[in-house]
Amino acid sequence: METITKHLSLLAICLILLHHQTAAAQESKGKDLIEKICAQTPNKDLCIGVLSSDPSSEEASLQELAMISLRVAAANATGILTDVKMMIDDPDLDPGIQQGLADCKETLLDAEGQLEDTVAALLTNAKSDAQLWLKAALAAIDTCDASIPGDDDILSRRSVGFRHLCNIAMTISKVMTNDA
Repeated sequence: METITKHLSLLAICLILLHHQTAAAQESKGKDLIEKICAQTPNKDLCIGVLSSDPSSEEASLQELAMISLRVAAANATGILTDVKMMIDDPDLDPGIQQGLADCKETLLDAEGQLEDTVAALLTNAKSDAQLWLKAALAAIDTCDASIPGDDDILSRRSVGFRHLCNIAMTISKVMTNDA
């Protein structure tokens, strides 16, 4: 009887391990995963383009795709920040707009930091923290937009792109949290 119990226990352990291996093998990666993720975003074509732009995406895991999306969002934020710095120095700008640009510059610096915090949260498996940092980065770009009058300037258009990129990262982060 004791031998049968040992064999049944061993069989149960083997079945559990086999199930975990099968589940891991069935986990989507690369292009399949990109398609699944991007189908959940408001702008599927942009999402596919962003995530596929990195050569490592072909075999990327969910976390690796999150890192790709965050790198692209951070590069976008840096580009916006560069534009803001150039505009601030324009002597022909109204002082109110210059002040708005200066305020925007500060919030963009915050957004860059919040994206770095998002990366750190993902690397430490603090997925809900990652979502909070992404929300903070989105709030920072909203504050930047609010500090500059109008909505048809180049910064407003670029901030829309930043929001789309952050939303891709947010979607991936939500999927990671739901899979946990």
